Amino acid sequence: MWKRHRRRASASVAGSVAIIAALAGCGAIPADVDGTVDRVQDGEIRVGITHNPPWTDTTDPSGPTGEEVRLVEEFAETLDATVVWTVDSEANLADRLHDHALDLAIGGFTDDTPWVDKAAMTVPFDDASTAGETKKHVMLTVLGENRFLTTLETFLLERGDAR
Repeated sequence: MWKRHRRRASASVAGSVAIIAALAGCGAIPADVDGTVDRVQDGEIRVGITHNPPWTDTTDPSGPTGEEVRLVEEFAETLDATVVWTVDSEANLADRLHDHALDLAIGGFTDDTPWVDKAAMTVPFDDASTAGETKKHVMLTVLGENRFLTTLETFLLERGDAR
């Protein structure tokens, strides 16, 4: 009887080792389809922005300002990345995310955004009430870049901004 249990235990350990080895070969989980985190770390993060004060303001000639701009700049610092801004409309930013020409888009997007077929949403990080209705603000990222999305959401959670 002891031998049977021992064999089962050995088989179980061998199976666990095989699973761990297989997972180790898969790389980081969650993963980025296009390797966004690896590319932007110590490099450039391409951020699309649309004018929507107080979250984003694109009228200052010295560069964008606003609450979301500050968050993105702080996030970029955690990756040792430089932010490269692209100012455009919401629709064009969503298209650029979908085409992988941007890494992130900001501009007062809310969790009821119509762009969910072209971009992934972060967890909400701010609430705003307008005409008695509360909207939860999110940022948009490239679909499939799950490690990048998770890294950004972890940053928001650690700062206490995520809701």
